[in-house]
Amino acid sequence: MLILQGITYTHPNRDLLFDNLSFTINQQDKIALIGNNGTGKSTLLKIIAGEILPAKGAVKTDSRPYYVPQIFGQYNDVTVAQALQIEDKLHALKDILDGNMTDNNLAVLNDDWTIEERCAEALAHWHLKDIDLHQKMESLSGGQKTKIFLAGIIIHQPEIVLLDEPSNHLDIAARAILYDYIQSTTDTLIVVSHDRMLLNLLDTVYELSGKGITVYGGNYEFYAEQKQIEENAFEQDLKSKEKALRKAKETEREAMERKQKLDARGKKKQEKAGLPTISMNTFRNRAEKSTAQMKDVHAEKIDSLSDAVDKMRKQLPDIDKIKIGLNNSGLHKGKILIDAKDINYKYGEEQLWENSLTFLITSGERIAIKGLNGSGKTTLIKIMLGEFEPAMGKIDCAANKAIYIDQDYSLIDDRLTIYEQAQKFNYDHLQEHEVKNRLNRFLFTKAHWDKSCAALSGGEKMRLMLCCLTMSDQAPDIIVLDEPTNNLDIQNIEILTRAINEYKGTLLVVSHDEYFLKQIDVEAELVVS
Repeated sequence: MLILQGITYTHPNRDLLFDNLSFTINQQDKIALIGNNGTGKSTLLKIIAGEILPAKGAVKTDSRPYYVPQIFGQYNDVTVAQALQIEDKLHALKDILDGNMTDNNLAVLNDDWTIEERCAEALAHWHLKDIDLHQKMESLSGGQKTKIFLAGIIIHQPEIVLLDEPSNHLDIAARAILYDYIQSTTDTLIVVSHDRMLLNLLDTVYELSGKGITVYGGNYEFYAEQKQIEENAFEQDLKSKEKALRKAKETEREAMERKQKLDARGKKKQEKAGLPTISMNTFRNRAEKSTAQMKDVHAEKIDSLSDAVDKMRKQLPDIDKIKIGLNNSGLHKGKILIDAKDINYKYGEEQLWENSLTFLITSGERIAIKGLNGSGKTTLIKIMLGEFEPAMGKIDCAANKAIYIDQDYSLIDDRLTIYEQAQKFNYDHLQEHEVKNRLNRFLFTKAHWDKSCAALSGGEKMRLMLCCLTMSDQAPDIIVLDEPTNNLDIQNIEILTRAINEYKGTLLVVSHDEYFLKQIDVEAELVVS
């Protein structure tokens, strides 16, 4: 059992991340921990793992959790054995087998005589047989690093496992092994992930937000359905309040018009009656006082409704605030854009692909480029974009403009500010206020315009990239997406999905995210091996 009591965390600058989180996770529960970027999911996992301490509160557990971190190069300076925290045991075992059976070596080994066998089994299970436990982590690919930590589950045999974006960098084959583990294990799991296929394998969703933890008793699809019901009810409530606000303003206008007409009639009657000036002034003062009182009554109601509407609009999900509006390719559907015949590429004297590639890509198609990690998917893209020449065969490309979008959103220049980046794509010479209006549409308000692009998260870079594409003078004939969801949370994946589904040109996608491929209606595959 895992119990969190009153967990509060503040950043080193004293900004509050989350406050007074309390919940219990029972043995063999499988929990998806989700929430927008910045809500503190990874931080909460590190607190549960004991890697960082909360400002307040306590974590109580029956056994020590095993933590699989999100990989971003932080372990490059250590060996595989050090990253897995087994180096001391392996060293003690070697010493003992060499005849150096000291009390210290026996204490370090702690009767774990099968540690080497489990290491070999774990590495083989994750197709890492050629990995030496004493080699540096920096020599491994991102997928291999992730698999090293996943192999640690077999080595350490924990009862509680914490997984932070475990499918990042994994190809389809490795994801299948991961999915099988999640389905079959009796370990207690807490998983942070944007991989919705993975999230659907978990029993319960814990949503972390500014309100704390909200529990949904089902997998991700159940959660999404419940959220949709909540959002529909919220939108109806917002529309009702907006309607009431419009009605209140209309009622005020009609009441004031009636009052003005009555006052005007009263004044004419008084003037006809030839009342003295002092009486006329009294009637006028009464009319003005009555008008002011009426205005106050209506203003109070309108202000109250207006405040309620403003607060609700601020609570709208970001995806509902964004107006995308990507332009579409002007090419007619079915025009041949890429014609490749028996192409291959060489690194040194060796061919990249066992069988040379022959294919046609026509305008309007949506194609997934598939293959294991290292099979040459990115190389093929660079050949299609004209950056590489094939070593053999022939390729013709009739696309006038292609946009390449990678997982790091390299279209964004980190040396520029957000406003300068938008201006870089302002080929239609929009006025300054129009550029800033576009930025506002993608949630970049005045407070963001002078912010450096280098400080943006993956989701923010994606939104800025989409904003830039809306300002281009010519819609791309082809958009190429190379692992575009790797650094995005679920909300930003949905924003990207909506944008891609608005685009009517040709789409080439490299992605291991099958859920994403299904959502953007990919209809064909080009497999490399």
